[in-house]
Amino acid sequence: MRVGIIGLPNSGKTTIYNALTRSHIETGPFSTGQMEIHTAVVNVPDPRIDALTLMFKPRKTIYAQVTYSDIAGLAKGGTVGGPLLNAIAANDVLMLVARSFADEDVAHPDDRIDPGRDFATIETEFILNDMSVIENRLTRLVGQKSRGSILERQKMEKEEVLLKRLAAVLEEEKPLRGVEISDEERKILGGFGLLSMKPLLRAINGGDDDDESAFADLLDDNTFFLRGRLEAEIAQMEPGEASEFLADFGIAEPGLNRAIRRCYNLLGVISFFTVGEDEVRAWTVRRGAPAPEAAGIIHSDLQKGFIRAETIAYTDLMAAGSMAEARKLGKLRLEGKEYPVQDGDILNIRFNV
Repeated sequence: MRVGIIGLPNSGKTTIYNALTRSHIETGPFSTGQMEIHTAVVNVPDPRIDALTLMFKPRKTIYAQVTYSDIAGLAKGGTVGGPLLNAIAANDVLMLVARSFADEDVAHPDDRIDPGRDFATIETEFILNDMSVIENRLTRLVGQKSRGSILERQKMEKEEVLLKRLAAVLEEEKPLRGVEISDEERKILGGFGLLSMKPLLRAINGGDDDDESAFADLLDDNTFFLRGRLEAEIAQMEPGEASEFLADFGIAEPGLNRAIRRCYNLLGVISFFTVGEDEVRAWTVRRGAPAPEAAGIIHSDLQKGFIRAETIAYTDLMAAGSMAEARKLGKLRLEGKEYPVQDGDILNIRFNV
């Protein structure tokens, strides 16, 4: 999973990045001309993996991972193109950062702090970018259709119908992520880099003393509040010390945990596990995926030769205390190709290639 962190200049994007990745990237007021991108891979915190590791004592434990990228600030009314467009479009989820903290040394580009307005500004920039991309492509299609073969013209006509449908949505100043798109249509749009189609997570970056209740009208499943500078400092501490500071400041759990959970929900993905003496590992699969698809994430041969999936729920295994006891209690099941993998399932794939 790739998450791109973006926002207006001086919104504290890099501070949030440091908080989520435990990095030490220098922060401060920067110009919009910079195109430096910072990237870090972090483990997905999951106490279930920790418990399974204690149970099986494997030679290695592998967590699911998330890649965060801190991307250059977006200028209001600027052009999202070239390297910047590519950097944003490469992500599965975009995390929009809007500041609510006050700092006389870090000027807001609009001279007034208003996170709701900043979210709307960035969304508008995405919509304008997508309108430009689609209009340019429709213009090129006019000439290309006159020169193509019958088959090529049929493909281009399908593309033209799709793009005109999307253009109508954008003209209403609405993002594209709410539009129903078939798998075939997604293939057509694969190289367009349409930004308003990306799932969005919104982070309100507050000061050390800010109270999230002040932003209750903005908070929802995809919008959360965190005190970026404070959490960036806590992220550098040892676990025990960090827990004390989080409690002292009334922070129920680190921003990293909250951000990842929301990203999983946005993308509609879940975790399943494989266990053994060699390795305990977490895997990520789309919610509702059948067992062979999950097997394919482990290895393509497992999907090709899939026979059955020996399955047990994490909670059932923990209640039994061991895999041997769970087997005696009849908690292991053999599931076929139609079985939808559940969050927390532990799978052992039987296959034949």
